[in-house]
Amino acid sequence: MLNEVERWLTTRSWSVTDRPLHRVLAAKRATGQTVSVVLPALNEEETVGDIVAVIRHDLMRQAPLVDEIVVVDSGSTDRTSEVAAAAGARVVHRDEILPRLPAVPGKGEVLWRSLLVTGGDIVCFVDADLREFSSDFVLGIVGPLLTDPGIDLVKAMYDRPLRGAAGQGGRVTELMARPLLNMHWPQLAGFVQPLGGEYAARRSLLEQLPFPVGYGVELGMLVDALHLAGLDALAQVDVGVRVHRHQDGQALGRMAAAIYRTAQLRLARGHLIRPALTQFERGADGFEPRTYPVDTEERPPMTEIAEYAARKVA
Repeated sequence: MLNEVERWLTTRSWSVTDRPLHRVLAAKRATGQTVSVVLPALNEEETVGDIVAVIRHDLMRQAPLVDEIVVVDSGSTDRTSEVAAAAGARVVHRDEILPRLPAVPGKGEVLWRSLLVTGGDIVCFVDADLREFSSDFVLGIVGPLLTDPGIDLVKAMYDRPLRGAAGQGGRVTELMARPLLNMHWPQLAGFVQPLGGEYAARRSLLEQLPFPVGYGVELGMLVDALHLAGLDALAQVDVGVRVHRHQDGQALGRMAAAIYRTAQLRLARGHLIRPALTQFERGADGFEPRTYPVDTEERPPMTEIAEYAARKVA
């Protein structure tokens, strides 16, 4: 491990207990900064309501840390929108944001568009499939941004149990993302959960970053933030344990392909010969190929979008 990373681990890796709520609230009052929480959601009716309710109770009613909770629904066919609204979130549908630009499927697309419908100086992203959710996730990653003006982006780190076994989650992280980062961006080797969906950042940083539209958004954001802001502007906070729905092996394969493509684009903006992934499923006549496109599109920095610039002027 690089000496720089070892130093970073001692100076930019914290626990949620390092910044008690009263200290974070005092920093918020002193700086006057506002906080938006965004939940990208697709068919998450079973979990999204509980997450919204916990944040509203702990960090809006009991303590005024969060200024708004926005759920961006990317085309749910269940009751995700209704459940989120009933729990107290403002629900916005992906296709209603920047309608002149047709939306494409993908998590990164939703996160990018959320910048147009939120107002916080700090934007906190939380996945909508978390179970046994604690508001420490939000407190932990927002805290350093309010108390330390030199921090621009904070990732949550946590244990990810898989089928009851501790530390076995995050399979794409261990098999794809961590090797890529260690080989090509070793300064980022200290991140425990580089692909985790819980992170917060200053709007002033997010609006300057391109957003891969799909699963590559977390890796792309880390790499681009490193280049734009430097390692010491990045941090991570231990928030405990993350329990969520796990995907099957083939879905993870498609996720890994998108992440590899995101890395490839940042290593060399060359031509991708075959932006597709072929997998196999057993059918009546043996193994049958299934070919899926790999996310290759990226959205430009939001500062390049006229509607965003006009909103800031207004």
